[in-house]
Amino acid sequence: MAEGENEVRWDGLCSRDSSTRETALEHIRQIVLRKTEYLCSVKETPYRPSEGLSNAVSLDGLNKLLAHLLMLSKRCPFKDVREKSEFILKSVQELGIRIPRPLGHGPSRFIPEQEILQVGSEDAQMHALFADSFAALGRLDNITLVMVFHPQYLESFLKTQHYLLQMDGPLPLHYRHYIGIMAAARHQCSYLVNLHVNDFLHVGGDPKWLNGLENAPQKLQNLGELNKVLAHRPWLITKEHIEGLLKAEEHSWSLAELVHAVVLLTHYHSLASFTFGCGISPEIHCDGGHTFRSPSVSNYCICDIANGNHNVDEMQVNSAGNVSVSDSFFEVEALMEKMKQLQECRDEEEASQEEMASRFEIEKRESMFVFSSDDEEVTPARDVSRHFEDTSYGYKDFSRHGMHVPTFRVQDYCWEDHGYSLVNRLYPDVGQLIDEKFHIAYNLTYNTMAMHKDVDTSMLRRAIWNYIHCMFGIRYDDYDYGEINQLLDRSFKVYIKTVVCTPEKVTKRMYDSFWRQFKHSEKVHVNLLLIEARMQAELLYALRAITRYMT
Repeated sequence: MAEGENEVRWDGLCSRDSSTRETALEHIRQIVLRKTEYLCSVKETPYRPSEGLSNAVSLDGLNKLLAHLLMLSKRCPFKDVREKSEFILKSVQELGIRIPRPLGHGPSRFIPEQEILQVGSEDAQMHALFADSFAALGRLDNITLVMVFHPQYLESFLKTQHYLLQMDGPLPLHYRHYIGIMAAARHQCSYLVNLHVNDFLHVGGDPKWLNGLENAPQKLQNLGELNKVLAHRPWLITKEHIEGLLKAEEHSWSLAELVHAVVLLTHYHSLASFTFGCGISPEIHCDGGHTFRSPSVSNYCICDIANGNHNVDEMQVNSAGNVSVSDSFFEVEALMEKMKQLQECRDEEEASQEEMASRFEIEKRESMFVFSSDDEEVTPARDVSRHFEDTSYGYKDFSRHGMHVPTFRVQDYCWEDHGYSLVNRLYPDVGQLIDEKFHIAYNLTYNTMAMHKDVDTSMLRRAIWNYIHCMFGIRYDDYDYGEINQLLDRSFKVYIKTVVCTPEKVTKRMYDSFWRQFKHSEKVHVNLLLIEARMQAELLYALRAITRYMT
């Protein structure tokens, strides 16, 4: 009776056709009740040691099904599925079996649940977006529910991710999810690792590969070095890295495969930044997202403790670190005044090229000394660290220890003129999708700043984007880097650098300490800028190396 969860087909629940969903739900109900009745009968029979293990496996299998149903009852965009899932859970509970309950408070540990759109209360346009996402992935994940603050961006993001993972492309489906696992693991992002382990198995991936990178094919193992350098020090990528992958005899990558892999790696490194930057909670049906225990004081996620996000931390911040409303109001006013002054200076005089170059070097040097007081090593858990090699390798500023990395000048190699066409040539349509996503994130505005309306925020958005590229050694000749210090205060720079370079170290304290008067939707908007600027920076270094190899 120790049947696995594999006998249950969840695919029917993703259908737009209600009768298909009804048939699938009835099938699931019968399997769950059969397992429940079996376990109830076992409880009433005398204990036989030989059956103990089998019964434990049966209970574990049932618990996984119940956790999945709990997720559907809270997160499925189709009302019939939500209601029927809840009905099945109640039926199981009435038979005397303990059912799970959600752990935590909504999709983000940083954003109050009541400020996030509740599934079931969305409008028709949003419902269509949710239904598309659910149909593609079989879930409506917490990342989607936080990104939904910005529907235009979310639509572009989901379209790109769907194309990368599920549409025709150079790499087989299981390779794509495995590369997602490798990339997310580099930042110890167990949230993304867990999701893609499930997806990898769902598309027929070999479970042995999940025991550690050394169990995966040599071809994927060879990608480990590029994954490592791209995630932590992309400015070190050379054409030799590319050559090593393309000329590995029977384990060689084709150029098209490599571009697909590079886009996936950069996508998941950036998505790890978003996951930590917005305090994304574990999915309801994954470890840390639900509990079968009764409520207790200590019910917060292990990752909360690791990231300094547990209750004690919050109480300390609230009692000692609170800033008065008038102080944070003044912060917004001061920022708007600086934007106005900078605009006036721009209109009056333009700095010389030498002065602009000098300001870039100053900002680049200063960015090395931005680090957080919480800056301590985070030891990766074994279930995540087995998916990558060289666990001690991490972010290091590019000018440390006498190393001099030449400035990457955008007029010599840029996304618009070089990267975009290379990606589109080797992996058709993806360049177009990524380009659209970059543009939406960069240009997204509602012309608001905290409580102010009709504000031109382009100067602020450009400062954030260019600061990130500056940290990666990338320079725009036409930008005055003196603006960055005027517009981005220290706590904001700490947050930006942590999210982009060492996202696993982000804490709720950091999130709370910048832009204190701004809305959560505006802080999510900042994170969209951070992840897209980071992805573009990584892509520029990788694609430039591929171009150098090809010429």
